[in-house]
Amino acid sequence: MQHEVRGGASVGRRRRGMTLRAALGGCALVAASAVPAAAHGGGAGGGGGDGKTRAYVALGDSYTAGPLIPRQTDANCARSDQNYPSLVAARLGTTPFKDVSCSGATTQEMWKAQGTNGPQLDALGRTTDLVTVQVGGNDIGFGTIIGTCAGLAAQDPAGSPCQKYYGASGVDQLSVTIARTAPKVAQVLRDVHRRSPHARVLLVGYPDLLPDDGVGCAPSVPFAAGDFAYLRDTEKRVNLMLRLVAYASRTEYVDTYGPTVGHDMCKPAADRWIEPLRPTSPAAPAHPNAKGEAAMAGAVLHRIDRGWHDR
Repeated sequence: MQHEVRGGASVGRRRRGMTLRAALGGCALVAASAVPAAAHGGGAGGGGGDGKTRAYVALGDSYTAGPLIPRQTDANCARSDQNYPSLVAARLGTTPFKDVSCSGATTQEMWKAQGTNGPQLDALGRTTDLVTVQVGGNDIGFGTIIGTCAGLAAQDPAGSPCQKYYGASGVDQLSVTIARTAPKVAQVLRDVHRRSPHARVLLVGYPDLLPDDGVGCAPSVPFAAGDFAYLRDTEKRVNLMLRLVAYASRTEYVDTYGPTVGHDMCKPAADRWIEPLRPTSPAAPAHPNAKGEAAMAGAVLHRIDRGWHDR
């Protein structure tokens, strides 16, 4: 299936593409927190520029959908009516609002049906004013990585067996996978802009899953001591990649990592916005709970509000 937007690329787009390729070449060495937030807009939309959003579509994976968070409204996609798109839509008063996020979605499911959930991009239209997109984690293999690292921890509890496993070839394979995911996310964003040319498009990053200081909390989160910092850095590389793809794709980036630092899966239940591998609140393992979804909604709303003032 052809997803590319045909036609000659402008000089600006070529420059952005060159910037993205150059930056991704060294993203394994750069912390996401070192890159300033992009402040450019996405398209000419936003309800005619009056600050009102009238048609909102949410695309994404399980971090968007909110699996196991009450109240579940779609068993096929494990989608909650308390996920961040629903909270954003309620705050903005958007009509109509379509949330087609689905747990387990990769970039391929943007164009392919996922059970009873149709291709997510089909929810878009030329009258769409606002689009949020959160995708890429399943392409990189968040679930597989977590399972692998937890399984390897017993080999060297004080060391970093997971990092050694993914770097056994001499090249960190997770960094390679992140770089390979970048063009897939970029392709999604190109099609979003093509289908909804007047919409504001926001690419949403992933929240802070593990302690930002790199200090572990085994056995409650069963990773080897040295792998906490490795996995933290890996997530930062994912978010850096998304930020750079957003910049190259005329899309606004929403940082959800910074606002959730200090509320990772290692924190006590009262302070935790990301559930550990054995959740104590209604949420999927290693996923945001209701507080985490609310925090991501706040980050999206802050980006939207900031954008209106930027105009």
